[in-house]
Amino acid sequence: MTTIYLIRHGQASFGAESYDKLSPNGELQAQLLGRYFDDILKEAPMVVAGSMQRHQQTARLSLDECFPESDIVTNSAWNEFNHQQVFAQYEPRFNQPELLKADVAQHENPRAYLSKIFAGAIERWTGGEYHHEYEESWPDFKSRVETGLQNLCDELAQTQPRYAVVFTSGGVISVAVGKILGLSPEKTFALNWAIANTSITTLRLVGNEPQLLSLNEHHFIKAQDPNLLTWI
Repeated sequence: MTTIYLIRHGQASFGAESYDKLSPNGELQAQLLGRYFDDILKEAPMVVAGSMQRHQQTARLSLDECFPESDIVTNSAWNEFNHQQVFAQYEPRFNQPELLKADVAQHENPRAYLSKIFAGAIERWTGGEYHHEYEESWPDFKSRVETGLQNLCDELAQTQPRYAVVFTSGGVISVAVGKILGLSPEKTFALNWAIANTSITTLRLVGNEPQLLSLNEHHFIKAQDPNLLTWI
């Protein structure tokens, strides 16, 4: 029976011109993840990663700590939605990431403020009225992720490795879990906001169907240093 580990990437560069790069903290998170895998995985896993830089960096840094010879299968089905466009369509000035970062930084509770913006932007994206305004609509993103998950499950049912590790993003993990649990878009993206960087969501493959075993495990980071935990 195959166990699938869905990994959110390490902390990226929020508010920078290019978000798609791990911060120094994100690099350390990825290394801690790899050391944890070295403890719990008994053999080398099949490894899949989205094509985004933050996915590839997280995968390589973590694998260097446990299974450095592992090959990474790159599959863009595991890429995140264009969150910068989703923010910008909700508030045009946020087309400049540094303005969003500045707005967030000046609030007494930055996480609560960003959560409010995120909820409004996601509601607009998923609501149905504005699908044509996005490069990738919510239905298209949801379909891409669900198809990618099922294709992976079908492949694993044939090859039957002991472990598979997928390096991806919070929105993708939320949609995958939402599919398994039958969640609404609102509840799906409530999960997204809670998923920590380099956290582990675990699925068990039964036949070619995934079952959820655990969500958002990040104790291996908290045990080392709670200050390393991030959600953005």
